[in-house]
Amino acid sequence: MKLKEYYHSVTLRRDKCRGCTNCIKRCPTEAIRVRDGKARIIAERCIDCGECIRVCPYHAKVAVTDPLSSIERFRYRIALPAPTLYGQFKNVSDINVILAGLKNLGFDYVYEVARGADYVTAFVKQALKDPNRKRPIISSSCPAIVRLIQVRFPELIDNIVDVDSPMEITAQLARNEFCEKYGVKPEEVGVFFITPCAAKMTSIRNPVGRKESSVDGAISIQEIYGQLYNQISKLKREDVAQMASPFGVGWANSGGESLALGIDSYLAVDGIQNVIRVLEEIEDDKLTDLEYFEGLACPGGCVGGPLTVENGFVAKNRIRKLSEKAKGRPVSEDELHEVGQKISWRLDEKILPKPVMKLDDDIVEAMKKMETIKEIYESLPGLDCGSCGSPSCRTLAEDIVRGYASEMDCVFKLREKVKQLALEMIELSEKIPGGRKEKERQE
Repeated sequence: MKLKEYYHSVTLRRDKCRGCTNCIKRCPTEAIRVRDGKARIIAERCIDCGECIRVCPYHAKVAVTDPLSSIERFRYRIALPAPTLYGQFKNVSDINVILAGLKNLGFDYVYEVARGADYVTAFVKQALKDPNRKRPIISSSCPAIVRLIQVRFPELIDNIVDVDSPMEITAQLARNEFCEKYGVKPEEVGVFFITPCAAKMTSIRNPVGRKESSVDGAISIQEIYGQLYNQISKLKREDVAQMASPFGVGWANSGGESLALGIDSYLAVDGIQNVIRVLEEIEDDKLTDLEYFEGLACPGGCVGGPLTVENGFVAKNRIRKLSEKAKGRPVSEDELHEVGQKISWRLDEKILPKPVMKLDDDIVEAMKKMETIKEIYESLPGLDCGSCGSPSCRTLAEDIVRGYASEMDCVFKLREKVKQLALEMIELSEKIPGGRKEKERQE
């Protein structure tokens, strides 16, 4: 799979954009601007959290994922359902029904990401035993949060645990198991994640912390929901064995990962703005007694993902009930050792900062531009109203220095300029022949 330098699942439909500026105020990395009545997403800043999808009243922000038909590219197809999928269906009391429904949609094999989460839990427990790791250890499971740290909190990169996400670990487990069981070649098998969010699609195309993803595509829950619902309603029996433990299923909800670890000193936070506030405190060394931090970009956890169908609170309650009935058990030491030898479960590349604030390659020029930004910012009203098309007065000052905007984009600056021009016109009109002052002089 050929990777693009900047691939983003979150995209803009310019024809639907009304330039309302709702998105620019909610973007956690200030990646959106509104210019000439249309929004623009700055690729280098975007972390694909989907917050703009959530707040856009005109549905101008969308997440590009793979259609269900894309599985036909492969001779054999494996579905990796996120545990969030289980909470989308009313009156389903057995996870096996959903797993069997996926097979009826054209998949040859189904492997629960919730089971992969059980393995991730066991690997992270090992990491927690290492006294030399920077504390608090930060979960690597939410790709939007990992990218947020790259962009806004690069000093915390070393705190991110080097254990891969449940999606990636599950993909390897599923492919290996299927190929061994049926004697097929790995390249004949397509592995597809059923995703509740756009960030997972991006992490497949442009992985962070690994050279290449083990997943071949991501199909949104919204894409698959209708057809899967119809299959579930027709099922008379279920021939798929549910494997994940109650803890693995519980990963769909905020706090599920930390609860599975069985530790006391943890903090689970959901919602991108809430996560930012906690990361700021971690960066300022205000949470030194914290052992583990689980940050999830979506409200409520993955159940609140922008590509889900059901109300997040309803889905969360269903997940809780279904997790109580999950038949799997936690991973044993022997299983963990055996699996650890077969798959690549650690991040194999160093996570690097993304210097989106870089103003110039020349440090002297960069310093001059920083000083200019400061001067322009001090001349602006400081209201951060967003009317200029930039999220704040600080970002407008930066945009001006970068050449993307002008001071007249600020409505207050424009009003002052118009007022000044009006006064100048009045003074000019009084000086020309026939003007009031000219008549007074003649009299």
